[in-house]
Amino acid sequence: MSPTVRRRFVDVSTGQAHLREAGADGDRPPIVCLHMVPKSGRSFARLLPLLADGRRAIAPDLPGYGESDPPADPGSVSIADYAAATWDVIDALALPRPVHFVGYHTGSMVAVAAAGQRPGEVARLVNISAPLFTPEEVAELHAFFAPLPLDEAGTRFRIMWERILRFRGPGMTLPMAAASLADNLRAGEDYEEGHRAAFDHTAAYARELAALSHPLLVMNINDDLVSQTRRVDALLANGERRDYPDWGNGFLELWPEAVAAELLAFLDADRDPGVQSASATS
Repeated sequence: MSPTVRRRFVDVSTGQAHLREAGADGDRPPIVCLHMVPKSGRSFARLLPLLADGRRAIAPDLPGYGESDPPADPGSVSIADYAAATWDVIDALALPRPVHFVGYHTGSMVAVAAAGQRPGEVARLVNISAPLFTPEEVAELHAFFAPLPLDEAGTRFRIMWERILRFRGPGMTLPMAAASLADNLRAGEDYEEGHRAAFDHTAAYARELAALSHPLLVMNINDDLVSQTRRVDALLANGERRDYPDWGNGFLELWPEAVAAELLAFLDADRDPGVQSASATS
């Protein structure tokens, strides 16, 4: 039987952080899963029990998202701030070190930044998509993801819904899309601050990737960042990109067993060198 997912709050520098966790401390490094924005750790809820074999697996809500308290000044929050907040959670939980990081979109940036802040406390990293944008794309994305004002016609909510449906992956159902919309709404009026921080961090992310010495797997799923993620190859010092053309947005909920197999084959490679990924193509 898979471990139960538990939900809890911990006190951190930004107030209280909400997280999901499964498993117990064991002989394998804990796995810390970091979500895209404006979503939450809910994205990893079905995956956590499958990762928690001989370890704890956690998925915190970044500050201002899910049920976590927002930063004091959301308008100036940075990816480095999100990374520091992630370490606050890890410290509050007294997780054994080193840890593995699994980041998704904005979470990919946060994972790499966190590894740069405390390199000796990190073992391996996974980035689900690599948000590597050109300056022209950054300008377009800032405009596209500018906060939508509230009005009585519900324009913000209609556009949010249309975007979720536009970018949904194979097999993503309408109830899954509705849960994704609910995540957006929990972030309140500052729901786009994580995107703003990510776009501002694009150049730094490229530099941090190039300097990263930890083993890194970049999972290139078939979503809105598939082309940008291919740019990562030239930056990888100790990593590889694998393509997953049959997976898109919603894949963590739809195929958690297959995803867990891919992640654990990489993250536990030092311990289980004979285990290889079977479903990836490069």
